[in-house]
Amino acid sequence: MLQLFFFLFSILVYYYLWEVLVMPHVLERKIAFSMLTSLLLLSILSFCFGISWKMAKTHLVPRLSDLTSKRLCFCNALLAAALFSGLFFIGSVFTTTDYIERISRWQLKVDPVITPADRCKAECRPKGSEALPKGLVRTTSNLDMRPLWGFPKANPKESKNLLAIPVGIKQKESVNQIIKKFLPSGFVVMLFHYDGEVDAWRDLPWSKSVVHVSAASQTKWWFAKRFLHPDVVTEYEYIFLWDEDLGVEHFDPRRYISIVKEEGLEISQPALGPHSETHHQITERVNNTKVHRKTNKSRGNKKCYENSTAPPCVGWVEMMAPVFTRAAWRCTWYMIQNDLIHAWGLDYNLGYCAQGNRSKNVGVVDSEYVFHEGVATLGGAEKKGVPENSTARWAVRRHSSVELEEFKRRWRKAAKEDECWTDPYS
Repeated sequence: MLQLFFFLFSILVYYYLWEVLVMPHVLERKIAFSMLTSLLLLSILSFCFGISWKMAKTHLVPRLSDLTSKRLCFCNALLAAALFSGLFFIGSVFTTTDYIERISRWQLKVDPVITPADRCKAECRPKGSEALPKGLVRTTSNLDMRPLWGFPKANPKESKNLLAIPVGIKQKESVNQIIKKFLPSGFVVMLFHYDGEVDAWRDLPWSKSVVHVSAASQTKWWFAKRFLHPDVVTEYEYIFLWDEDLGVEHFDPRRYISIVKEEGLEISQPALGPHSETHHQITERVNNTKVHRKTNKSRGNKKCYENSTAPPCVGWVEMMAPVFTRAAWRCTWYMIQNDLIHAWGLDYNLGYCAQGNRSKNVGVVDSEYVFHEGVATLGGAEKKGVPENSTARWAVRRHSSVELEEFKRRWRKAAKEDECWTDPYS
């Protein structure tokens, strides 16, 4: 009865271990298989041992026939095999346990089976678009004007560029000359009306071909932060963000783009021609030169030398006529502070958005140059006989200086707190 009980008990254990075998973990399968093999041999051993013991008890062993003797020898062989299996089982348990501990120390994990549902959850989708099928989601836009019916044919080989200008009605003629240069060159044009006068431009033949945005008494950078998001202008290869008081008699947009592509300039500006209002020596035109990237001349307290490596001596453009590649603009847009609308101080840090070395990727184009008139717009011009510190223009400049100091403070604070960022120019 003892061997029968042990045999039935073994069958129950086999069933349990068989359930374990279907578990996905490889190491658990190895343990279960070792136990299954060992218990199977032990159950056979118990059965054979019971028969041998019964035969010995009834004194049948000495009188066994040759066949019975062979069976007894076979049982003894099974006994030895079972003992060996027991040792194998015990050893495999310890070995496998040690292996599991090592795996745990190495922090290795068996890759789970990834189902289609899991793969869908792991996909990076734009926030808010999870309720839509992926193929329908459009993450970008553009400023192209569309007809109310029909689909206009687009030339996929033609690169698209954008010109955005803040405009006031007092500079209507100057702006007209600029637009007449850019529209025939395939540019999309966007006008930021800071004086609210939109209807006064409708008499110009190109008025219906450009995008008009109006907000009273706002700056170019206020408009740019809100209406030139990188995902909106990503289709445009170059973004021209110009002031309105620029003379373009000696400027050709197509030739300019050809030059900046050839020179690998990510951020650039046309040089300022003779009699222009200039604030930094580096922006002045150099004769008989296509492009320059640095200056050795000094002006006022801004000293530049042969070995200068920092703005405004190298890697620097001024803010009245900057030109960005789409990649450089994406970086610049993030740097523009939403509440610092005059953007003072931005020019000294544009080199960080040059997609590499600012001494190579930032430059001034001399062969295509403009004239900067330096017309005061926001706040109005100074009036004769009125103290300077009592005018709106003076208040604008004073606040711009306050914004400059605030921008510097934010830059220092952000650079100090960001452990993952390193200054490539420090």
